[in-house]
Amino acid sequence: MVLPLALLESFEGNIYEMTCAAMKRGIQINLAGDDELEANRGKIVSTALKQILTQKVRYRHPEA
Repeated sequence: MVLPLALLESFEGNIYEMTCAAMKRGIQINLAGDDELEANRGKIVSTALKQILTQKVRYRHPEA
């Protein structure tokens, strides 16, 4: 499975912030591509969420 459900269930941070980060990462993947995309059968949103949850890609609030 592409999406690590155990990580999603155990996520204790701000879910809204994580969702916004995943949307922005999804746009980046759509425009620039990513090495993991082919392995994940072209699933952009799942790839973005996986990268956020496994902390391959870090995000922070712009005001922080």
